[in-house]
Amino acid sequence: MVLKNKVAIVTGGTRGIGEAIVRKFVKEGCRVAFTFVKNRKKAGVIKKETATRSKGYELDVRDMKKTREFFDNVKKDFKHIDILVNNAGIFKDKPLLMMDKSDWDDVIDTNLTGTFNMTRSCIFTFMKQKGGSIINVSSLSGVLGIPGQTNYCASKAGLIGFTKALARETGSCNVRVNAIAPGYIKTKTAEKAVKKNVIERILAQTPLQRFGTTDEIAEIAVFLASNKSGYITGQTIIADGGLSA
Repeated sequence: MVLKNKVAIVTGGTRGIGEAIVRKFVKEGCRVAFTFVKNRKKAGVIKKETATRSKGYELDVRDMKKTREFFDNVKKDFKHIDILVNNAGIFKDKPLLMMDKSDWDDVIDTNLTGTFNMTRSCIFTFMKQKGGSIINVSSLSGVLGIPGQTNYCASKAGLIGFTKALARETGSCNVRVNAIAPGYIKTKTAEKAVKKNVIERILAQTPLQRFGTTDEIAEIAVFLASNKSGYITGQTIIADGGLSA
């Protein structure tokens, strides 16, 4: 168990990639505090199924004050924090010509400012204890740019820049900061959002000819959170089946 005795925070932990990371971390010996916005029932299920080695906290990452209170509560409940996974994110896709400011604000505030709020709340603790791993879940959209996703692409590209800069700021304190940029991952949200003909076109352009799985992304997160990746920081791992190759 490569994360034995570690404590992690995972935002957006009740669905998709976030849920997979929570479960995979627990399997690797980690205790996990995860956040959610509305899905209290699912949070309870995850806690029960992980033998109470995880705990859900209702939190809107856009709220800095609430984020700081959340970190204080996690420290009280778990005694220390070693890993932060900034996974919480939303998308509101439409062409820029039709995009309202609220569509822009909601995506940037959740995906980018939410990551700032979470990281700002814990960075002093990580630097003081001379250790920590921060993993930002970006997206292939932030690498390539996807039509109809200017707000989402901007937020996810911003995470990559954020990752590189923070890695340089915190490296001397043994705090590592990396990002994962998943391509098309098979989730309920993706299946609803992407039309069948678009899926077929994507698969035809993907060397591995399939969507990725949430477990595959979770495995990368485990690696980046563990001591096995001890000399890796400031990097973005693209996991897209070769689509961007």
